[in-house]
Amino acid sequence: MAAESIAMLPWTISSAVPSDHRLPPRGGLLCGSHSHTSAAPARNCVVARYSSTQSALLFSKNSLRKCLPPLKALVASENLDAPSTPFNGEDKVGVLLLNLGGPETLDDVQPFLFNLFADPDIIRLPRLFRFLQKPLAQFISVLRAPKSKEGYASIGGGSPLRRITDAQAEELRKALYAKDVPAKVYVGMRYWHPFTEEAIEQIKRDGITKLVVLPLYPQFSISTSGSSLRLLESIFREDEYLVNMQHTVIPSWYQREGYITAMANLIEKELQRFDSPEKVMIFFSAHGVPLAYVEEAGDPYKAEMEECIDLIMEELEKRKITNAYTLAYQSRVGPVEWLKPYTDETIIELGQKGVKRLLAVPISFVSEHIETLEEIDVEYKELALKSGIEVWGRVPALGCEATFISDLADAVIESLPYVGAMAVSHLEARQSLVPLGSVEELLATYDSQRRELPAPVTVWEWGWTKSAETWNGRAAMLAVVVLLVLEVTTGEGFLHQWGILPLHR
Repeated sequence: MAAESIAMLPWTISSAVPSDHRLPPRGGLLCGSHSHTSAAPARNCVVARYSSTQSALLFSKNSLRKCLPPLKALVASENLDAPSTPFNGEDKVGVLLLNLGGPETLDDVQPFLFNLFADPDIIRLPRLFRFLQKPLAQFISVLRAPKSKEGYASIGGGSPLRRITDAQAEELRKALYAKDVPAKVYVGMRYWHPFTEEAIEQIKRDGITKLVVLPLYPQFSISTSGSSLRLLESIFREDEYLVNMQHTVIPSWYQREGYITAMANLIEKELQRFDSPEKVMIFFSAHGVPLAYVEEAGDPYKAEMEECIDLIMEELEKRKITNAYTLAYQSRVGPVEWLKPYTDETIIELGQKGVKRLLAVPISFVSEHIETLEEIDVEYKELALKSGIEVWGRVPALGCEATFISDLADAVIESLPYVGAMAVSHLEARQSLVPLGSVEELLATYDSQRRELPAPVTVWEWGWTKSAETWNGRAAMLAVVVLLVLEVTTGEGFLHQWGILPLHR
């Protein structure tokens, strides 16, 4: 059940970045200052190689981080030196938290799904068929809404994501204030209220002069953080106030010490609930993305996810926790190949191999929502028990965990000297694979082929209104196209019967 997921169905995905910005191809190694694809792995490198028939990927205990060159954080502007203080008394600092959003009631489900599938980063149609983006989104949202409503009904009638994100924003505001940084924190959702556009309007009304954009996705992906950044770019471009407002983006933060510590704390706590903690398989389940996003569009998501897992296991090893562990990807949708191994297939394989105790860790989520509460807690748990796994546990999402929130506050403070400044970071903290930058810089690197974004829809209009006539016309056009395709491919239909098209003999 992935109604609230980034349910991508890309018909085609064009290369989104120049070749020199790409990550190594599948089967390659990340090591030293070069990428390798030779058959002989260098020492201390993690091999990212598997096939559809291979069982769950078990990582080496050596650190992927040790194989990577140090990355420095670059941010936008023309100054060579960053200021020595984060801000002065005249600055009005704002932090914009970006997240996916989710329907708060069952009536919200269909328009939420429409907004999701109308995003060109979710369904990437060939240029010739982009006029079908909204009709196709309408078709899919109508088709998926009944099943999605069942899922949301099972977790209380709606997504808790807004409530949890609002609470995280308030805790982050308090943490920043305690660290002598008075800042206002805003929440901008991509596909439901409060929409990013609504948050930006409030930022303007409050007169914010320095903005830190913080996606609540630990790892960067074109489909999550990238989609929100494209929306911000389109908003910034059209507004003189925003053009002149200094900003920087923290694109990912999976490598930060506080985040790693918080995750390790939760895992250690849940392991103690098992009768034999040392025999538990730690099962990291991450949201999947289509394979082409990584291999063709240069999405760093897979590499960041694997490094994140490695860092968490390093921290656990320091605590004498050396359990076996694996990573798999959930929530795939559609006919295309996604990142492997798949969560459902991996659970079955683990059961067949005799694993009896499994601790699920939702690694790409920091808030409880339908993919944790329904997909993992219900669907995957049931599958695990049917597959021979006897004891199932699940690590909760971070939510407002104190160490996590404090670390997010530190990340914001550390980024402030680079708001609107071009500088090489002198921070000693580990840097992510995607460094700090402006919206424009990040998109130039990771999404060079930006496409027009649709305005969000909150309610449907049917009847003889201008909006309804537009939608009815588009739906009719889609139906005509589908009928024509069926006529041509099958050789049967009313056009053949009426003699408009020749009958097949």
